Amino acid sequence: MSDSDTNQPDVLVLRKGTHGMPVEQYADALRGRLPDRTVELARTPTAERDRIRDARFVTGMTLEDELLEAAENLEVFACAYAGTGHLPLEELEARGVAVTNASGVHGPNIGEHVLGAILRFTRRFHVGARQQRRQKWRHYQAEELQGSTVTIVGLGAIGESVADRLEPFGVETIGVRYTPEKGGPTDEVVGFEGEGFEDALARTDYLVLACPLTETTRGLIDREAFVTMDPGAVLVNVARGPVVDADALVEALRSSWIRGASLDVTDPEPLPEDHPLWTFENVQITPHNAGHTPEYYERLADIVAGNVRRFADDPDAALENQVRP
Repeated sequence: MSDSDTNQPDVLVLRKGTHGMPVEQYADALRGRLPDRTVELARTPTAERDRIRDARFVTGMTLEDELLEAAENLEVFACAYAGTGHLPLEELEARGVAVTNASGVHGPNIGEHVLGAILRFTRRFHVGARQQRRQKWRHYQAEELQGSTVTIVGLGAIGESVADRLEPFGVETIGVRYTPEKGGPTDEVVGFEGEGFEDALARTDYLVLACPLTETTRGLIDREAFVTMDPGAVLVNVARGPVVDADALVEALRSSWIRGASLDVTDPEPLPEDHPLWTFENVQITPHNAGHTPEYYERLADIVAGNVRRFADDPDAALENQVRP
């Protein structure tokens, strides 16, 4: 499809950015990879409504119902987030619009975030920081990561990235996925249900949640899970807040059923100022920040630009990271 034929761009970029980075950077990254294509940024609400009417390939963080109604010729929506639960997926599917996501973009940065959280608790840096604030030179006991068991719930791009970064540390890894028969990069792979998952929880020193929020994973880590875990275990959640029963987590921390938690996501989110999770010294809270990386738009543009070319060559071709239909 040529811009000269229809006065429509090959790619329309919607105006919402992410992580505080100007969306212009995303449009520029696409232009650099598609020098022979037209990439247009709709920078205002009016421009979005006007330009999406005839656009076939659109990319952005969100797609509101009003905007979708105006998209009369939409064939591909390239979501700029890894998660697509916020999109009107049923309507998009009913209209035959192919939807792709940004899976893989977050692998390195979230993998590093998880590793940092694990090492923080292993070497108890939070204790050292607290004593530094109080100007107290007092030795404290620490742990070793080597020989620990790390369970990674979710073996997508993020889970695999975590497993790769743990490889040099001499740990045993257990992966949890819907189809354990597929295997994975971990030493063991189990499913979400049954004795295998319960046994994994009982053996876990560090429980990393890197799974999507689904009917299966909502409330997965509940009171029973915390009671099953060893008192020395640490929870690291970079998935979604509702994967963990928040009330059960507070009870587990108050009752010393686990050693601590690193939470990049919470339920609710943002976490209210009066929420008890703010008060625990053995809880690390970051504001859904693990996904931030200065390379976000560059990695995303690699995926989307490739799909622009595939779509131009064959509108019916399967696209990278296609999730619907």
